[in-house]
Amino acid sequence: MDMNGLLATLLAFFVVTVSPGPANIAVAAVSASAGRRTGMLFGLGLAVGLAFWGVVAATGLGFVLQSTAQFLVVFKVAGGAYLLWLAYSAAKTVMRPVSNTRVIEKRGHWFWRGLVLNISNPKAVVAWMAALSVGLGDNGGGVGLGLTTGICALIGVVNYMGHAVIFSTQRAMRIYSRGRRWINGLVAVVFAVAGIGLIRSALARV
Repeated sequence: MDMNGLLATLLAFFVVTVSPGPANIAVAAVSASAGRRTGMLFGLGLAVGLAFWGVVAATGLGFVLQSTAQFLVVFKVAGGAYLLWLAYSAAKTVMRPVSNTRVIEKRGHWFWRGLVLNISNPKAVVAWMAALSVGLGDNGGGVGLGLTTGICALIGVVNYMGHAVIFSTQRAMRIYSRGRRWINGLVAVVFAVAGIGLIRSALARV
């Protein structure tokens, strides 16, 4: 296995994973509002969802899904609708008292919310295929591909757990508490833009 190719793939995946996006923004907001344990549960769900798309990409199913227009349209619309629902949920908390916000957020099944968020994003498989294609050629082999996919999945876990730890510190939670309305409003806008963009890209294929 070409170590330079492996390092190139891992670096490409790391850059994609840590870049600001709905998943990273979500785990940061959840951790700052509901605490470390909740944030880590949410992040674990995100990591499992990301790993799912990694397996899809590594087994070659990603190319099949990319070529199946009807499936992608339905999946993107569903994913966009879920992002819009998250935007609506974040927007509702803007006018909600702080005490009520924390009670309601702690009742959620955070692992499953994180899992659904990343599984409902078919763009993740494109990111996986792009990263895996950077350094893995025809000589990568099944073992090399499996090892690379496993390490990339571990990078996803570390990324989301890191966000959960950093944004659940006392300082981060105090900052969130003071600017809760503005932060939740920004999160709502990010989710809404991402959801609308996903739906628009789906309808463009029709």
